[in-house]
Amino acid sequence: MGKKILIVDDNEFIIEIMTYILNNKGYEVIALGSGHEVINQIKANNPDLVILDLMLPGADGLEICKEIKGNTDTKHLPIIMCTGRDNLQLTMNKPGCPNDVLYKPFDVDRLVNMVAYQLAA
Repeated sequence: MGKKILIVDDNEFIIEIMTYILNNKGYEVIALGSGHEVINQIKANNPDLVILDLMLPGADGLEICKEIKGNTDTKHLPIIMCTGRDNLQLTMNKPGCPNDVLYKPFDVDRLVNMVAYQLAA
């Protein structure tokens, strides 16, 4: 398998679709249905990229992103924030922001190209 991607989303259908698409592109996918174990999963699995939903049960994707970006061990880990909200672009220049934003519903080619770009950076 190729690069490792951690997907964090409470929507099982989104996880299934992304996993299918990314597996077919040669990526190894780890999935979480909530934001509670993200940091532990990053430590345990050492992913090359995180796709993180903005709205998670009991957790805020932006806060998780800030925590990852604020940690010296994980600050260089690329994060793609996945959201249905269209105003997330406003937060992109602030400390702890994600590397990119994928808007739902997403286009398959956009997902694949965004992942490839972030992993190449």
